[in-house]
This record gives sequence, C-alpha cells and structure tokens, in this order.
Amino acid sequence: MNPGNEHSPGPADGHGGYLSRRSLLGLGAGLGSAALLGLSGCGTTTTPAPSATPSPSPAGPVAFRLGTPSAPRSLDPSLVIDADSHRLTRQIFEGLMRTDPDNGAPQPALATDWEASADGLTYTFTLRPGVTFHDGTELTADVVVRNFERWARRTDNPSTPDALAFKAVFHHRETETTTPSEDTDEPELDEHMQNALDGLPDVPEAVREGESYFASCTAADQATFVLELNAPLTGLVQALTLPGLAIAAPASTPEAPIGTGPYRYVGAEDGVHTLERYTGHWRKRPEAVDRIEFTVLRDGASRLRSMLAGSVDGFDAVTTAEMRELVRSGQQILQRDPFSVLYLGMNQSEGPLSSLPVRQAASHAIQRSQVIDDRFIAGTAEARAFLPPSLGIEAPATYYGYDVDEAERLLEEAGYDGEPIPFLYPLNVTRGYLPLPERTYAEIAAQLTKAGFKIEPVPLEWGDDYLEAVFGGEYAGFHLLGWTGSYRDPDHFLSSIFAEAKTQFGYDAANLRTHVAAARSMPDTPERAAAYQAISEVIARDLPALPLAFPISALTVSTDVTSYPVSPVLDEPLDRVRMLTT
Repeated sequence: MNPGNEHSPGPADGHGGYLSRRSLLGLGAGLGSAALLGLSGCGTTTTPAPSATPSPSPAGPVAFRLGTPSAPRSLDPSLVIDADSHRLTRQIFEGLMRTDPDNGAPQPALATDWEASADGLTYTFTLRPGVTFHDGTELTADVVVRNFERWARRTDNPSTPDALAFKAVFHHRETETTTPSEDTDEPELDEHMQNALDGLPDVPEAVREGESYFASCTAADQATFVLELNAPLTGLVQALTLPGLAIAAPASTPEAPIGTGPYRYVGAEDGVHTLERYTGHWRKRPEAVDRIEFTVLRDGASRLRSMLAGSVDGFDAVTTAEMRELVRSGQQILQRDPFSVLYLGMNQSEGPLSSLPVRQAASHAIQRSQVIDDRFIAGTAEARAFLPPSLGIEAPATYYGYDVDEAERLLEEAGYDGEPIPFLYPLNVTRGYLPLPERTYAEIAAQLTKAGFKIEPVPLEWGDDYLEAVFGGEYAGFHLLGWTGSYRDPDHFLSSIFAEAKTQFGYDAANLRTHVAAARSMPDTPERAAAYQAISEVIARDLPALPLAFPISALTVSTDVTSYPVSPVLDEPLDRVRMLTT
C-alpha cells in the first residue's frame, strides 16, 4: 500500500516554491538582486527579498500571464500529446497520480493510496474523498471507470481520434506483431549484452497475441477503483501521472472542459485562454493567483517584446537568441533539469540511407558539441543514447564520434555517388528539445556536406505538415525530432520513439519490439536495467536514428514572480505560482 496526503501549503512544504536547482542562467556582474527573487533549491520555501516600500495590495484579482509558443490543439487532454495543450489542461484536470516536484516519483492526486496484486495484474485505488468537479459533480469510482472506458472505445473505433496517452501506455489494440522475424539479423553483441537479452523473459502471452495491457476496470464501491491488466506493466503507476490520463467530468467536452483541477476554464479571446481559480478545489491554497492567462506568442521575438513591455509575466521556450536581453533587463531565467532527447532520424526505407555504412558515415560526420554550441542553453549535454542519464541506464558501448576521415571512408566503401538525400526540418516552432530548428538544421547540413553528402533541404511548417511527413515516411532521408519524457521509466522513451519505427525510420524492428515488450513487464531490478542497456546497444548498432543532445529547456518570469513550480516533466501546477502581490 502507498498512502499519501496533500497538506495545505506552509513553511514545511515551501508554498509551492519549486524553482529548479538550475534556476538562473547567465548571471553576470551587472545583474541586480531583483533578478534573484524566488530562486531557491527544489522544494524549499521561497520568500521575496524585503523591500523598503511594501507592495500595495492588489486592486482586483491577481493574474499570472504566461506567453506560450503555440495554441492548444485540443482541450481534451486525452487526444493530444503536445506540451502547449497539456500546459493548459494540467491546470483544469487531474489524474489519479501526480509527480513529486522534488524527485519525479509518482505521488497521490485523485487517488490517496493504491495496492497491486502479487501477480501485477490488479491495481486497487482508493479515491480522495470530497473531491468535486467544477460543475459540482462528485468524483466517484464510476466516473473514473467512464473515463477509462471512453479512452478504450475511442482507441477501438477507427472513425474517432485515438486516446493517445491511453494507447501509448496500454499499447491498446496495436496491430503490429511482436513476433521476431527469422529473416532479420541482429547485430553481434558482446557476451555481457547478449546475456542480458538472452535473460529476457518471454513476452506475456496476451501481449504476444496482440491484446492490450488494459483488460477491464470496475468500481468496487464509490470510493474504490479497480484496474485489471492482461499482463504486468512495471511503469503503470508512473504512467498514471500523464496529463493525457486525467479524469474529466461526465459533462466535459473539448469546447467546455470540466475537471477537478485548481483552475476552471473561462474561454478564449484574441489568442488568450483564460482560467479562473476554482475555490472548491480539494487542495486549499488561498494564496494562489486568481486568474491565469495563456497568450499565444509564436516566435521568440514577439515573446521577448511582450516580456520587456510588461504584457506578460513570463514565457516558456526561452532560447539563446533571447537570453542576453532577458538577463540584461533583469528577468529571472528558470531552467529545467534535462529529461528530453533530440535525435537525427535516418529513414532507411530506400535510397542511400538504406545502407548501414552510409548511416554510420552520417553519424561520424556530425560534431555534436558544435551543434549544441550557441543553439542550446548552457549545460545541454551530448547524447550517446536515447535514454537520459537520470534514468540510470548505462549508455551503449557503440559510439559514433566525430571523424570526417572515417565518414569519407565509409561513404567510399558504400559506393555513395552523391545522390541527393532529403533533410526535413520544421519551420516556425520552438520545442523544448529543438529551440532553434532552422539554425540546428543549417549546422548539421553543413557538417554532412563537408563529409561528402549532398543534402536536399525540405523545410515544412510544424504541425500536421511536418509530423505527417515524418511519421508517414514520405521521405527516405534525414529529419529532426525529439521526445520529452513525462514519467520516469525507460519504456516511456523507447516505446514512444520507436512506436512507429517502420514509417518514421523505415526500420523493420520486430526483434526490437519483442525485446522492449519483454522488458516492459520485468520487475524494476538490476536485470531490467541491464536489459535496457542491451536494447540500447541493439539500437546503436542498427542505427535508425542518431541521438544528438539532452537539451535543457528554460522559461523566464518577471521579478514580480517569487515562486514557480519548475518541473523536468512539465508537471507545473500554476496554483503554486506566487507573486509579490499574493
């Protein structure tokens, strides 16, 4: 059993003052003490610096105005996976679990405790008493059941959009077999790695036959929700922190979302989405700001102008292009500990990249440190694997270091004749893992050209155009993409990045899928960690994509903000924001 309770904020829990250990960037001698307001270690109390003149009491409701790079794609959190949609829906909805701001571990939210059966197939959750939705409806186990059943129905029905988080976690109704192909050769591994793969258990029979991990759910009583699985799912409790698995009221719609969160949705006008504090929220925080305004500012220049003009109190997706002016003007720069990966996809379905030596040549041609310099925030590290170091999985032994001579040798060995290779990159977007896509593309393309590649640039607008081209496999070439983790489990990264390996990378990865499916159900032991290291080695040898960087993302807030709940997994409930006027 895992009991837990949410206490009212006070000195012991820091009034929500969860500014990262990595809070301030570029602190120069000219940066005044005002920029230090609210900066502290994780989970400690944050108190504004004393002022000679006390701040006047606010004349009306206190608002926190945040600039965001893009508009939410939907206000139904189950239908989207993008950070800007979930940034807003996390304030409206809550799940059974939430993320501990100090260590990223799951902790109680709408469920106060939970219990797993010995075989890992039954989870019983006790719901928090007295919780109501914004329309006054009571949270009951029946309502939770309705949400899970709605997600399953959506994913079953090809005429409706998938419940994306539900599908990703439970691998619901996947059509691809996990049976290894006898014709597919795996790379030769050293004895340690091979033993780790040989030690993998069989894929659970139900999963092997194409069943979802989700079997059923029931309400044992109005306070007890029971979830049944077809096979053990080691990361289940962590996965229930996902914003896409948040619980909605029966009457909730994408146009009028109704949750149990600390803020209720008011509406949108002129690109501004407005939320107001829900006074009936179970987590009593009277010092929370009264109103949240999300303003869509699509490029860095407009976000910077709005910040300097005082039109917003902060904005996310700070890049190196805005950093200097923000520091010069005395704004606070808050950075998140890295929990995302940027990679160079190499679609091997046809053309030059179908040759492993050509993909190896591309990997040796890229100087990751040069790509990172001036394009990513200081502290961004080179990636040698797809799994962030904080997950505790050792990087694979296979490493493609920068070596132009070796790249040229491999191209000659492969007989590459200068055939143009498409290189897709997105326009007019800022992502946490790719803050400056055009500049990043230009540097990588120049490095590949230097080694002897002929690059055909394919710039596409972010969103449906770019993502459909990448995941539709329209181009057998290079592309830039990444993944930001939402919970701490290796399967979350590998299953997500390689879920559509055949179309995104032209990579027929039946053997890989079998290994990942087997590791997914293993107990959280050193043997499971060794299995993921071996799986990472297989990926490094097959080389469907090259990991480039573990980027650090950042946001800026004004000196009126004394506390902001920075989170590497973007679980940032804004009722923990504190301002000088609150």
